Amino acid sequence: MATQYGQGYGDWDSPGSPGAEERRHRLPAPLRAPIEARSWREFGYLMLGLPIGIVLFTYAVTMFALGAGLLVTFLGVPVLAGALAGCRGFGALERVRARRLLGLEVADPEPLRMKGHGPMAWMGATLKSGASWRHLLYAVIQFPWAVFAFVVALNFWVYGWALLTYPLWFWLFPMYGGQGGLQLYGDQTHSIYLDNPFEITVTALVGLLFTVATPWIVRALTTVDRLLVHGLLGPSRLATRVVELESDRGVVIDTAAADLRRIERDLHDGAQARLVALAMDLGLAKEKLAEDPREAARMVDEAHGEVKTALQELRDLARGIHPAVLTDRGLDAALSAVASRCTVPVQVEVDLPARPAPAIEGIAYFTVSELLQNVSKHARATRATVDVWRVENRLLLQVVDNGVGGADASGGSGLAGLAGRLDAVDGILVVDSPVAGPTRITAELPWRG
Repeated sequence: MATQYGQGYGDWDSPGSPGAEERRHRLPAPLRAPIEARSWREFGYLMLGLPIGIVLFTYAVTMFALGAGLLVTFLGVPVLAGALAGCRGFGALERVRARRLLGLEVADPEPLRMKGHGPMAWMGATLKSGASWRHLLYAVIQFPWAVFAFVVALNFWVYGWALLTYPLWFWLFPMYGGQGGLQLYGDQTHSIYLDNPFEITVTALVGLLFTVATPWIVRALTTVDRLLVHGLLGPSRLATRVVELESDRGVVIDTAAADLRRIERDLHDGAQARLVALAMDLGLAKEKLAEDPREAARMVDEAHGEVKTALQELRDLARGIHPAVLTDRGLDAALSAVASRCTVPVQVEVDLPARPAPAIEGIAYFTVSELLQNVSKHARATRATVDVWRVENRLLLQVVDNGVGGADASGGSGLAGLAGRLDAVDGILVVDSPVAGPTRITAELPWRG
């Protein structure tokens, strides 16, 4: 937490205080860039890139050439597999360097998919892995780029700071070099030295321009490095998509299991228990029918009421599984029915050119139903609106209320579970709920007709 001291000696702001932050940011960004830690880290990344590139390029080319040359013998395959494995190891170090100096988070590439055990299976998986060959490609093309980036960054950085600080060290030339200053031009007849106050000032201003421009040049150079690391040392798009689908499949399975448990619990604790009690009451009424018809009639009447209650519970449970009105009449009628059961007035507006696929339609219905339940239970709102429309190949839902706000989709809240369900079908849930409201929750689903 930022701290600001009191009067007297405490009038000085602490380094992390708001006052110090404000003073630090009063300097324009172009002038602040040369002294920022980020600029020095990026410059250090480029300086390290050349020696690391030499090692990577030498290793990759030597080992690949050796393995390719030995393919005519039985030694070629293990040497080539070892070369690729070494490149993967260097790639892991490069990801760490990019994370430390560039702040670039790149996930590890997909692991080797070995069919079996033993050295042969490992060599086969290594040679078939696209990530291994991308690491080899990175080791080859990173070197020429590292040479270029190293030369450009070092020259701009050194010349910029040298010219900027020229007024501080130009006296070295007349004292130790026997000349008036830094030589700008010279031949057999005459020479030009930067030795008078005007020339020294202009030199410093040129150095300032170089110094100010250098961090942005370095940033542009490191952008290429970011693309190389992200594109060649990270997981492929296909592998990333497979991981997402596996995760989504797990969410779908967990959600289905939770729904089955909920249905089982509702049946066991609700309708089933009521029907068991009803059977017992009817049995008692049957026994009393001969000796006390009036009491038996009263018990039958109570059982009739229990039947109505059980039927209502079963109807509510069926509506929770999949309402008939959604199947028969679509989202407009189904959402209007949900809105009518909300504790606050809800305005529903559905503007769809056609009905989406049943699975998408069901997810949209249950999303709005869950959000309106949250409005009833937690929002303390006086009104709400539901809008459903289509934009190109996406179905959008928006629920807005004028309640107290503060809804949060993080953690283990119901909104987090809802976001997980939407994510399982490539959907998105966006929550905008500042404290004191209003709350605006937008869900986006893929349109499938």
